[in-house]
Amino acid sequence: MESQPKSAPRPVDPLRPGDRVVVVGGGPAGLTAAYMLAKQGVAVTVLEGTTMLGGISQTAQYKGYRFDIGGHRFFTKVQPVEELWHEILGPEFIQTPRMSRIHYRGKYFDYPLKAGNALSGLGIFEAIRIVLSYTKAKLWPNPVEENFEQWVSNRFGSRLYNIFFKTYTEKVWGIPCTEIRAEWAAQRIQNLSLAKAILNATAINKRSTKIKSLIDRFQYPRLGPGQMWELAAKRVQEWGGDVRMQHKVKKLETKDGRVVAVRCETPNGEVRVEGEHFIVTMPVRSLVRSLEPAPPELIRKAAEGLRYRDFLVVALILDKEDLFPDNWIYIHTPGVKVGRIQNFNNWSREMVPDAGRTCLGLEYFCFEGDGLWASKDEDLIKLATKELGELGLADPKLVVDGTVVRMPKAYPIYDSAYREHLDNVRTHIDAVPNLHPVGRNGMHKYNNQDHSMLTAMMVVWNMQGAKHDVWAVNTDFEYHEEQKLEGKKEEKPTVASQRAS
Repeated sequence: MESQPKSAPRPVDPLRPGDRVVVVGGGPAGLTAAYMLAKQGVAVTVLEGTTMLGGISQTAQYKGYRFDIGGHRFFTKVQPVEELWHEILGPEFIQTPRMSRIHYRGKYFDYPLKAGNALSGLGIFEAIRIVLSYTKAKLWPNPVEENFEQWVSNRFGSRLYNIFFKTYTEKVWGIPCTEIRAEWAAQRIQNLSLAKAILNATAINKRSTKIKSLIDRFQYPRLGPGQMWELAAKRVQEWGGDVRMQHKVKKLETKDGRVVAVRCETPNGEVRVEGEHFIVTMPVRSLVRSLEPAPPELIRKAAEGLRYRDFLVVALILDKEDLFPDNWIYIHTPGVKVGRIQNFNNWSREMVPDAGRTCLGLEYFCFEGDGLWASKDEDLIKLATKELGELGLADPKLVVDGTVVRMPKAYPIYDSAYREHLDNVRTHIDAVPNLHPVGRNGMHKYNNQDHSMLTAMMVVWNMQGAKHDVWAVNTDFEYHEEQKLEGKKEEKPTVASQRAS
């Protein structure tokens, strides 16, 4: 895999007294920026296009049941993010034990991998084949690491790749592993190898808490991750900021190389909002489409080439408790469409209001408009109920209710063409000094929540004189940037600082 070249920090307009900041999007990145600025007395307006705060980190609600759009562990090595989480949520954080497994052909495999569990589950002959394949990969690795298949096979061996990586990954992304860039694998499987996974499962080596893939406890809001962003928005408003729901930004007006206003679609008609700074979390493709006047054709074509994977969760309520001990289970078993199953009782019991019941979230990866996405809710609930029984996780007769939540553009796709497209778009965006894209979709980066927040923090610091390269932040950022952040603590405002008078 080729390493990405270091880019120089882009020019950024300084934040001046009296400047107005418009934040497009009420997810983790947008609300982090709004929180920091409102706390310092800056005039902030948050424009959220839906009725929910938190973006993909929202907590949906149905008849008193609360459930995530996916599962969201709160674990980070980025100290400013850790400080902000606790500043917002305080005692509402709980400690949740982590347990996750892989379901493969009727058997369960611990994740992270454990040597004894893998041996008993796969059998001695398959285990030998895996070790031989792993040894071969170590001795004669593929000299080219351009795609996901090559990257994973070099580190785990082709045998384990085909069993535990290929099927699930292609289910998630909807494209062959050979079309997924190696840099995505490098971000999502940071510092984890088969040897380390086996060592961390033995008494010889205590399980590491340094590698994200191996932590066995994590923090979690008592009422789900949406609780964090509901409280953040409330504080923004208490400090004089404005949070407007159902304000979907359709146009960004530019003049003399700067954004001057946005136009929003609302239930009461079009609304125009002016400002001096614009922090945006909308997908890059949507951002380019919204610019007025329109960018050059090359930029527009590049933006249209960026692709996204969509997602829906079917929440099922079952009339039984203690179905299985996992927080979530990865479904690698062929023959079913579900990709992952969350058990929200095991994230926080307070998300399930009725004693003796369980709320499960069955996650389906799809493309907006395809057969799954376009299915009726009742048909999706029937499908999820049927597959739950086929997997042997619960008796379908226990299902008493259900609902469906769809999340468009949940995952930016790292296909073979995305890097060139994104670099072309950046040449245009980076030339606008008061336009600041942040977050997962705003930068077309598969960031976790903490790194999406970090991009927003860096934008605010840059507006106040820092020189961070925000585009360099990704999911393995802390391994080579954490010390740098700590070293600059006295040179920039921290999230723990007092509100400016």
